[in-house]
Amino acid sequence: MALATTAVTAALALSACGGGEATGSAGQAPPAPTSSAAGQQVSADHNEADIAFAQGMIPHHRQAVDMANLAADRAESDQVKQLATAIQQAQGPEIQQLQGFLAAWGAPESGDMPGMSQEHNMPGMEQNGMSGMSGMMSDQQMQQLEQASGVEFDRMWLQMMIAHHEGAVQMAQTELRDGRNPEAKALAQKIIDAQQTEITQMQEMLG
Repeated sequence: MALATTAVTAALALSACGGGEATGSAGQAPPAPTSSAAGQQVSADHNEADIAFAQGMIPHHRQAVDMANLAADRAESDQVKQLATAIQQAQGPEIQQLQGFLAAWGAPESGDMPGMSQEHNMPGMEQNGMSGMSGMMSDQQMQQLEQASGVEFDRMWLQMMIAHHEGAVQMAQTELRDGRNPEAKALAQKIIDAQQTEITQMQEMLG
């Protein structure tokens, strides 16, 4: 009888041990290497250069979209209008992707353009301050563009957008060099490829 009791006790002990081990394993699973943000899978692996790239490119893209919006009722050239539409369609979703990166990393967006120069001296941005920084237009330049129309607008818009694109390419190249996050670096390469193509196109349009 003692032997039977001992066997049952041992069996129960083994059963309890096995159940506890399974529960512990499930409860202590390693964290997933990616997190979901804005419907995209984003690797948690990132560094300060990745954050600076996203924080800097969001207002940069927003200004490009603002410039593109002006072309609808001011441009004379159909080519300019078509390119402006393509810029809107490409950079709008990229802004959302960049916001998703920052959300996944638990990093702030760092505000809109007016305050951006106060917060970070970001890689790829030569000077603190908006004017002349990574191709960003000053408030005065944007006002001049808003007041232009027809052929004058087309010429001014192309010249400004070329400079703006060149700044974006510089920022993206900095991300490729210094960044670590694979999704951010893939977006940087996409920006370089697309905007270098558009720079060539705009230079040809200027003649």
